[in-house]
Amino acid sequence: MKVNSDVIIIGGGLAGLTAAIHLSKFGLEVTIIEKNEYPKHKVCGEYISNEVLPYFEYLDVKMADLMPSVITKMEFSSAKGKIISADLPLGGFGISRFELDYYLVQKAIENGCQVIQDTVTEIEYVNEEFFITTANNIKLKSRITIGAYGKRSNIDQKLNRNFIQKKSPWLAVKGHYAGEFPNNLVGLHNFKGGYCGVSKVENSKINICYLVDYETFKRYQNIEEFQSEIILKNPNLKLIFENSKILFEKPLTISQISFEKKDTVENHILMIGDTAGLIHPLCGNGMAMAIHSAKIVSELILKFYDKSIVSRKELEKKYTREWNYNFRKRLKTARILSKIMLNEKLTSFLIQFIVKFPNLLPKIIKKTHGKPIL
Repeated sequence: MKVNSDVIIIGGGLAGLTAAIHLSKFGLEVTIIEKNEYPKHKVCGEYISNEVLPYFEYLDVKMADLMPSVITKMEFSSAKGKIISADLPLGGFGISRFELDYYLVQKAIENGCQVIQDTVTEIEYVNEEFFITTANNIKLKSRITIGAYGKRSNIDQKLNRNFIQKKSPWLAVKGHYAGEFPNNLVGLHNFKGGYCGVSKVENSKINICYLVDYETFKRYQNIEEFQSEIILKNPNLKLIFENSKILFEKPLTISQISFEKKDTVENHILMIGDTAGLIHPLCGNGMAMAIHSAKIVSELILKFYDKSIVSRKELEKKYTREWNYNFRKRLKTARILSKIMLNEKLTSFLIQFIVKFPNLLPKIIKKTHGKPIL
């Protein structure tokens, strides 16, 4: 086992694995520390905008090998079932995290990355170096550490990050289903207290993932009762659920999902993906944004190692600036849309307005999606 690496990545999810592949492609020694085994299901919308495809091709990541669904259209409905639809400007694809993360970790290992299944317990930054200790008492050292461990972690508590001190009202539920649903469609459906995304992934499985305010959810004894009493009040969701059969033993859940602002650099750790700022579901392509953040940080780290970037301070400053340039407006748009969607009257008004002015919907979609990552 290598104890010294050029880069240590804490978290082997989508953003962490993409950064590992990119950095190792250019000869850096990379160690990934991931607490879970592969493959593993995760609570995720599992839709990716085609903006990532040029970058994946550059990394020799072949999405076609996984046979994802090809998505070209989007539909959106209010809690009462009023519905509008539009073509997606770039289109996208549906792929499960179970398949995608496993594919990416194999690619990272093929590139020479070291993958350790363990949990980080301590991170010390001393004299321009990181000293990392795991639960199994493995001690590692690197000049650069990337935080890619997801939405919440004990690391956030140790770093005393601002958002971790605040209670979050959001709960997410996800499952794969067998049933009838268009292969080329991603749906976003409103219900009281939240919204639900629906789209196909590989092998014609339907991914259903919804986000709900915990105050709304806790009034019911379990997921089944909540879905029956709240979610199925939207006739579009009722039709989907009643014609689908869950493939999981039970739905996956995750609580305390925070959309509070996060710093992109904490104690000199470069944060990417959800660790840098939770990517709002209404951006429609949080997975693409996580991948893009991996590209940004990787390119800057490579410049740091070839001395084009001459100091850590410059590296951190440039990374923060690049993150804000690429994502701040998209996240702001998503927060505005979220407030609208959680208000039934505003949602109905928005739909009626878009029906009168149909060219508006593609423009809204474009605001939450990026350009092809070249």
